[in-house]
Amino acid sequence: MRRRRGGHAADVVDALRPVRHHPPLVPRAGWTMRLGMRRGMRCVAVVALWLVLGAAWAQRVEGDRPQAEGPYQVEVTVQSQVEAQRRVGFTRALMQVLQRITGDRGVAQRPGVAQELRRAGDYVDGYDYRQDEGVSPVTGAPTYDTTLVVRFKQDAIDNLIAALGLPVWAEPRPKPVLWLAIDDGRGPRLVGLPQAGAARSVLDRAKDRGYKLGLPSGSAAEQAAVGAIWRGDTSAVARLSERYSPPMQLIGKLYRSEAGWTADWTFVDGGRVLDQWSSSDADARHAMAAGADGAADALVAKYAKASVMGTPGVVRVVFTGVHGSDDYVRLAGYLQGLAVVRGMTPVKATPDGLTADLDLVSGLEGFRRLLDPDVLEQTEAVQPPTFQLH
Repeated sequence: MRRRRGGHAADVVDALRPVRHHPPLVPRAGWTMRLGMRRGMRCVAVVALWLVLGAAWAQRVEGDRPQAEGPYQVEVTVQSQVEAQRRVGFTRALMQVLQRITGDRGVAQRPGVAQELRRAGDYVDGYDYRQDEGVSPVTGAPTYDTTLVVRFKQDAIDNLIAALGLPVWAEPRPKPVLWLAIDDGRGPRLVGLPQAGAARSVLDRAKDRGYKLGLPSGSAAEQAAVGAIWRGDTSAVARLSERYSPPMQLIGKLYRSEAGWTADWTFVDGGRVLDQWSSSDADARHAMAAGADGAADALVAKYAKASVMGTPGVVRVVFTGVHGSDDYVRLAGYLQGLAVVRGMTPVKATPDGLTADLDLVSGLEGFRRLLDPDVLEQTEAVQPPTFQLH
């Protein structure tokens, strides 16, 4: 059994059985929480059960290797298993998940996202390590990669996306057909299903962006369509692609150029050209991968819908249970930790409460979505809303 990594075959190291880890149970910073006796006893019982069963949960079946499954799980390469590297890995993994769910590869630049990336560990449900062995393409010497497999809390991620008003690229997502012709100097040839390895970088990049690309079967009739691909005859390619579903085609031709390799791309949806672009790189794999990015961008522009949580702007909110400067400092610290809050301006203080104007990224609904139920609870359904400290 061999595993493909970076375009090179690598033996699977089955002897390593990584232990599944879970984030430590620690209260969030901010308000002091008070647990009732019954709830506290429940927590003690759960912790005791984890201590008893933890070793059993850590065991894996022979040959079972951790890997990401589904849109809320990600694999990232890290330098080691030390905590600092793990935190960096969590940040990179969270960014990938947000890119995948929203379809926006520039999601890190959206308001509030960078702040949440810095606390990515709060969204982690669990993680594993995997050791992958490969071979250096330059020296032929063995190489070893440490892969961090991160599982995120789906509800927490969904709440974050909704609260910040980020777009959502809904499931199920289409699977366009990739019609790719490559000319390495010996004439253009079609990449069909039997030659899938040659297109691995663009296929894998599509998966990273949250969708899949299909390949034609590579029949004689399809091989004869290389000329249509090379001259940019999208109608001819679309007709040949009618046997496949959906009626979407990513058409590309890859050839040698002064930059090393250049790929010209056209994305067609239902017979209509949505976008055209070119990508160049010294590495043919990178030039190919850009095709998946362009197709994803075109799909997101057409099909992704922004979450509507409310109108961004200033909302006046009344907090009760704020009795002095210590309570105010804790409240301000808690609000500053919420990605949806851009700023807070105190308006009026009373012996029992505080009125403040909050500058919100996505309005009042987004603010409510990110409130910690263990910290604040809504006490009255009035405008402006009133919250109280436990």
